[in-house]
Amino acid sequence: MDIRIDDLQGAAIAALLQVHLDSMHQHSPPESVHALDLDALRHPSITFWTAWEGEVLLGCGALKTHSATHAELKSMRTAAGHERKGVARALLRHMETAARAKGVQHISLETGTNAPFFPAHRLYESEGFVECGPFAEYQIDPWSRFMTKALV
Repeated sequence: MDIRIDDLQGAAIAALLQVHLDSMHQHSPPESVHALDLDALRHPSITFWTAWEGEVLLGCGALKTHSATHAELKSMRTAAGHERKGVARALLRHMETAARAKGVQHISLETGTNAPFFPAHRLYESEGFVECGPFAEYQIDPWSRFMTKALV
């Protein structure tokens, strides 16, 4: 698996992110969807990675920098047909390594609370993420689960 920083220009990543956005809107009310579109993911505070096997896109993930010591996990998605192959875990560990190298001390995330998000909950819990309250500009929302992990 080749994990690399992506410029968000390719058709494959545009398609995967559209699937991601569509899924978020399918499983959460509009006001509780915090997924970012292509333009928002191009913000300078965000580093975006993709995982590939040859020319096949396996998944993606991003880190949004909130401060020198705090980053947020965004846009984690495994491409259809590649679930349960370790793609998300490999991306997560790769991003954690990159964050540590930049001096980030903790990574937080917001995810959904209902059944379609349970696999993500299990992944994050197995990688040491724990419950936390809302952070950055998030508010308490019954559709949002907040988690964080100390990197130090």
